[in-house]
Amino acid sequence: MIRFLLTVLSNLVMAAVALLLADWWLHEWVTLHLGGFFVAVAVFTVAQAILAPFVFNMARQYASAVLGGIGLVSTFLALWVASLFPGGVEVRGLGWVLAPLLLWIVTALGGWIVVGLVLEKYLAKREKRRLIERAAR
Repeated sequence: MIRFLLTVLSNLVMAAVALLLADWWLHEWVTLHLGGFFVAVAVFTVAQAILAPFVFNMARQYASAVLGGIGLVSTFLALWVASLFPGGVEVRGLGWVLAPLLLWIVTALGGWIVVGLVLEKYLAKREKRRLIERAAR
């Protein structure tokens, strides 16, 4: 359960960082409104979590040649869903190409670094402590 909660927290943080970077670097095409920032982050994270497995299964079943781009497609769709909520994130023109790419890179690398390195080390230390405590009883 702790792994799931930490993974969700990591995904929320990475989505927030990615959306802030998109607003900063792609400000001409992407606008992130402060009032809807948290809604945009939550909607993007939930949409990505729901859409990624769905898009993967659809591609595996009907277009296995595009399996490598599944993360990018689900990121695009999650951004589109998040943009449907008013007052959160607005994407225009070239932003529909650049923003999903940037969000995908940031969330993928951030998730890999945070979950893959930091979280795994924390959980391994935690498990080791548990084993030592059990052995001491």
